[in-house]
Amino acid sequence: MRILAQSARDLAAGMSSRSLVEECLARIADAAGEGRRVFLKVHADQARASADYIDGLRRHGAAPSRFAGLPVSVKDLFDMAGDVTTAGSTALRDAPAAKRDATVVARVRAAGFIPIGRTNMTEFAFSGIGINPHYDTPRNPYDRATGRMPGGSSSGAAVSVADGMAVGALGTDTGGSCRIPAAVCGVVGYKPTARRIPTDGVLPLSFTLDSVGPLAPTVACCAVLDAVMAGEEPDDPAPYRIDGLRLAAPQTVVLDNMDQTVAGAYGDALSRLARAGVKIVDVPFVEFNDVATLNRMGGLAASEAYAWHRRLIESKGALYDPRVLARMMRGKDQDAAHYIELIQGRADLIRCVAPISGQYDAMIMPTVPIVARPLASLEAEEQFRAVNLLVLRNTMIANLLDRCAISIPCHRRGDAPVGLMLVGEHGADRRLFAIAAAIEQVVSPELDKS
Repeated sequence: MRILAQSARDLAAGMSSRSLVEECLARIADAAGEGRRVFLKVHADQARASADYIDGLRRHGAAPSRFAGLPVSVKDLFDMAGDVTTAGSTALRDAPAAKRDATVVARVRAAGFIPIGRTNMTEFAFSGIGINPHYDTPRNPYDRATGRMPGGSSSGAAVSVADGMAVGALGTDTGGSCRIPAAVCGVVGYKPTARRIPTDGVLPLSFTLDSVGPLAPTVACCAVLDAVMAGEEPDDPAPYRIDGLRLAAPQTVVLDNMDQTVAGAYGDALSRLARAGVKIVDVPFVEFNDVATLNRMGGLAASEAYAWHRRLIESKGALYDPRVLARMMRGKDQDAAHYIELIQGRADLIRCVAPISGQYDAMIMPTVPIVARPLASLEAEEQFRAVNLLVLRNTMIANLLDRCAISIPCHRRGDAPVGLMLVGEHGADRRLFAIAAAIEQVVSPELDKS
């Protein structure tokens, strides 16, 4: 994996953007790699032309930013002028091409980043596992011979970064879709406070819960992409003193059904943080029991997804992944009273949790309670459903609370990837990045991110 800051220094020292782009394109095209499953469309010619143009600008001291010329992947949920946004589906193949870029795509282009292609995903972003029956499923970089799930819905985004096909990726997160694949693939994934980054030009799953976020090798890499997408000046996270940091470790729900690997990595991470001077306080957070009750009929994602898809389902429902369609149709069974109850229940949850979490710098928990499962083990519907609910369980809490959250690798080199999740306060995105950067140095300093 290439670090954004180091790649930017390499460009400043004379390395060409064209060579970076060619390096990524070669990895995408490698017949022995995952490129054919990761990318639904590769913008090879446009990327080369953009790289040559930026190399020319840099020679004249006119590059739009120090990151200009770095290739990034774009989840197939974002509008890109001239492309059809299919959202990992065949039902939208005949839709009109986008007339303009989504705002976030336009912003990364303006900063000089080069979109190298559109990445595969769970159809319509409606699953945390990452399986796509239409375009095949990218294999997790860990234990590739077995063929493990990549996490979803930003499956291709995570693998594109882990395999060095892009230096960063644009993803979305409605219930964990940036953080889950990041956790199981061994990269960093970020979910911002939802309305901080514009979602226009992004095909929706849930108007209420959708957020746009980056996946990248490090916390600092994600901070750069997040700032660009938010329309802010990109900079390294401000130094944060880790000694004396206070973290709340929820004890309700989020630790249930952890597998042995995750439990070991999580416990080891907490121990290392404690030795570094972090104060970790076990807090009940019994309010988290309310999340399952709120989502018992499919939650906001099902109701709002059905509202958007109902006409398309009438004409092309047979083309949908049956598992995705079944989840959307749960929204049909919700009436206005159920929807209002959801909105009010969410507001109550936010109000009850705020005074508790506000006493700490962040909440800390495992991102996903299990390591990536073999794809073959998920063929049975009952097993698929159980694993999907399990991988979404912890991450969904941050979306319902409308918080910022980040997943950081915390496993030992060579072990199955495990993510450590930090959840910050609403709107405290830059502060969370600073905290996460300090914690990253403790829990994952030995991971190979070169």
